[in-house]
Amino acid sequence: MIQWHPKHIPIERSCSSAKKIQYAPYTILSGGFLLLIIIGAALLKLPVATYEPISWVQSFFTATSAVTVTGLVVVDTGSAFTLFGQLVIALLIQLGGLGLMTFAIVTLIALGGRIGFLEKVVAKEAFNQTDSSTLIATAKSVIIFALTVELVGMLILAMYWSDELGWQTSLFHGFFYTISAFNNAGFALSADSLIPYVSDPVVNITITALFIIGGLGFSVWIDIKRKKRWSKLTVYSRLMILGTIALNSVALIAIYLIEQDNPNTLANLSESGKWLAAWFQAVTPRTAGFNTLPIDQLEDSSTLMMLMLMFIGGGSMSTASGIKVVTFIVLLLATYSFLRRDEQVLAFNREISKESIKKALAITMISAGVTWLAVFLLLLTEHAPMLDILFEAVSALGTVGLSRGLTSQLTSQGEFIIIVLMFIGRVGPLTLAYILAAPRQKKLRFAETKIAIG
Repeated sequence: MIQWHPKHIPIERSCSSAKKIQYAPYTILSGGFLLLIIIGAALLKLPVATYEPISWVQSFFTATSAVTVTGLVVVDTGSAFTLFGQLVIALLIQLGGLGLMTFAIVTLIALGGRIGFLEKVVAKEAFNQTDSSTLIATAKSVIIFALTVELVGMLILAMYWSDELGWQTSLFHGFFYTISAFNNAGFALSADSLIPYVSDPVVNITITALFIIGGLGFSVWIDIKRKKRWSKLTVYSRLMILGTIALNSVALIAIYLIEQDNPNTLANLSESGKWLAAWFQAVTPRTAGFNTLPIDQLEDSSTLMMLMLMFIGGGSMSTASGIKVVTFIVLLLATYSFLRRDEQVLAFNREISKESIKKALAITMISAGVTWLAVFLLLLTEHAPMLDILFEAVSALGTVGLSRGLTSQLTSQGEFIIIVLMFIGRVGPLTLAYILAAPRQKKLRFAETKIAIG
């Protein structure tokens, strides 16, 4: 029997419309990234973009890696692509890192256009916001903040490299590496990434500062700018800052202690060089993708730690991916609360909602499931050690870009699997689940039951 809404609209139709509005943002955002990848692949396939022709699979792989700000490459960026091709890659990184919705809103405002209801709904999901009134200000803040940080980074690197490369080359290198670092992309103009600068304090500090700032999340920086005091920051911002400091510190000390006697990594460096190299490798798995040490020469224990860091990733509304730092912290707090038999999961004297805990669990389980499936398929298509395949899969899903040398040896089937992983990692596993799973609104509440767990 159909019940009638006060305005004589059937509830079934109203629910259907609500579902479409609720799930339209995820579809539009994912479709936007896919369209950008297709356009980017077409541009990179042009003769003017490369010195030697590349296949469509290679152009799609490169475009996907750039848009998803991953950094995995099947052809060397510095030697295979012309200046035009490298500029296309930089543009794809910028659009993919900061988000299509950011540029769309700012462009629309600049042209005097109006933001409709659906655009606001999509933008709210893209910016992880709950208040539509702050969307325009948020979009402007993101653009201004990003361009300011990138300008400073570009100038520092360009001036530092000017004696070595000359002003013209150093400006372009500063421009490209800054965009790649700030957006956590990991694309480099050299086949050995930043290994030649393993002990260079300026390059190490500048690059790591760029991708930590980008990976922390724009919402955190906006919150810091508005509140200015630790006690007034949102719970999310405080968790994100403390989580980042803790993960980076633990990883730094662990990698230094594990690798200090490894002749293929830290053993032959000076003491300051050891700490710089350990620092870089500790923070780059947070979806940055650069490396100053050969990743395939690291000890297995260091590799295992990097796998965990890549899986966790960076912050929400940032240029980083992964399950996100706060998601990881929420799961830890929920576990701690359960062990203590507490009724509430608390953070800074605030209760974390059950919806947030469910979402954190769903993201983690979907990410783990997708990783397992990808590793299983790659084991069928690739002839490589399992550790290399696992590392490649986690790196792709986390849009990190680090590799133990497997990327250039992938079969066409393997390249397709990695392309899918990078896309899922950028749009978010939960977004993909929202698109694929039809939402259902149940009108009945069933009796509760307890089942054995563990």
